[in-house]
Amino acid sequence: MLRFGQFFRLLRINFVLMRHGLDDIVFATHLFRPFRFLIYLNPVNWFVRKRASRAERIRRVLEDLGPIFIKFGQMLSTRRDLLPDDVADELERLQDAVPPFPGAVAKRAIEKAFACPVEEVVDEFEAEPLASASIAQVHAARLKDGREVVIKVLRPDVLPVIQRDLSLLYIIADLAARYSSDARRLRPVEVVAEYEKTIIDELDLLREAANASQLKRNFEGDTSLYVPEVYWDYTHKNVLVMERIYGVPIRNVEKLKANNTNMKRLAELGVEIFFTQVFKHNFFHADMHPGNIFININDPQRPKYVAVDFGIVGTLSTVDKRYLAENFLAFFQRDYHKVARLHVESGWVPAGTRVDEFESAIRSVCEPIFQRPLKEISFGQLLLRLFQTARRFNMEIQPQLVLLQKTLLNIEGLGRQLYPELDLWTTAKPFLERWMKEQVGAQSLLHALKENMPQIVEKLPEMPGLIYAATKKNAENDEHRLQLREMQKIRDDIKRGNQRTVMTIAGTGLLMAGLIVFGLDGFTPVMIWGAPLVSWIAGGLGAFILLVSLQD
Repeated sequence: MLRFGQFFRLLRINFVLMRHGLDDIVFATHLFRPFRFLIYLNPVNWFVRKRASRAERIRRVLEDLGPIFIKFGQMLSTRRDLLPDDVADELERLQDAVPPFPGAVAKRAIEKAFACPVEEVVDEFEAEPLASASIAQVHAARLKDGREVVIKVLRPDVLPVIQRDLSLLYIIADLAARYSSDARRLRPVEVVAEYEKTIIDELDLLREAANASQLKRNFEGDTSLYVPEVYWDYTHKNVLVMERIYGVPIRNVEKLKANNTNMKRLAELGVEIFFTQVFKHNFFHADMHPGNIFININDPQRPKYVAVDFGIVGTLSTVDKRYLAENFLAFFQRDYHKVARLHVESGWVPAGTRVDEFESAIRSVCEPIFQRPLKEISFGQLLLRLFQTARRFNMEIQPQLVLLQKTLLNIEGLGRQLYPELDLWTTAKPFLERWMKEQVGAQSLLHALKENMPQIVEKLPEMPGLIYAATKKNAENDEHRLQLREMQKIRDDIKRGNQRTVMTIAGTGLLMAGLIVFGLDGFTPVMIWGAPLVSWIAGGLGAFILLVSLQD
């Protein structure tokens, strides 16, 4: 049931859709279908004029509806397995540029988290934010000990706004799934649920701080990526304090080139960082759009990446990683049969899927890609086409793979923007082959032994007892098996005894019958024809059976 506020919010959504000429979306629902004639009353439709594309109008609607819908559109742009390419491309252009809220409001929220005036913690606090987004904004400050920091603070009362718009998104998704077959194919309710999880996670700045700390530990001793320090003493659920970093925004290609930055090395380094996070650390920054990446060019020939905003991270299971690595290698070797077989064996598609049919579908989609030079082939597009093809065979796309695909597309786009000649395959192939070698053979065995050594050492004091228990149990099992064999022998002896008894009775009976017939012959008043022969046969057979039954 719609609440009063939701009703008017829904009316506004419909008004914005109609203003941008998307009346058909409004009147496609069962509720408004009887009023479809109102399309002709919309002044937007009165004059024949050139309109923007449908994809662009969808983007403009989301921009007009505000921050939560913008962020939803950004998330949708990553679901290229669901959306047409033109819509996904247009949604990628959504900018999370939200007017900042007053610095005084941010200061009060910070003081509430610190439980003291800001001046007791920092010497300087800039009321003008460095950046502002739909969920939070960032202010520069200087701690008492002189360290420069940034303070990220959630927007005031952002949770009720998110909950309101989420409830509306669920209502719209449910209507779409109920009354539109095209929308039903996109599984709108599941998409909204995925978005809800992502955005609710982003509201917890303690989670983001933990992600940043983990990523920093992973790259300890590796200068390719720098992650700012988290200051845990000042970090709370709605306030995050981190080291302030300086660098050139990665989107500022002109400035990078003007400083003689090694663009080829910079592009390759981005690819290496991505594959290191995914296959070595199993923990990757999943929101690596240009606004979250800076470049340290203190040494332009050896540039370094600096990352910020760690609200969204991804992880993969060992099965996922092996699946991806083997698929990438098989794809670039054009071994489509192996790709299809891997999908079935890993359970990504139903077990009854015909491998030959799946192989044929993959070949028809991917073979055209390989008509281009290898350096022009996109990993992200390859993964996307794989998912799109597999969906036809009832493959369910996992959220972690969607994050991976999104991140890979971002990294590829950035890499080719920095250095158009980037050969992604040449950069990635040695990494994948090295990782695969680490997963099999002696090196893999040693790694597993190293990983499990603490548990092995922990169990060593218990080993004598465990060995004794196992030996005792084995002896008990042997004794039990011996008892079973003895019982079986007794049952066999009884069975044989019963058989001898039956044979003895039968033999005695036949022998007596033969004797009786023989005795009657010659004493009866009537001669019995053939009696001597019958008596001899019966008596002989009875005697034979009796002798056999008496043998041990």
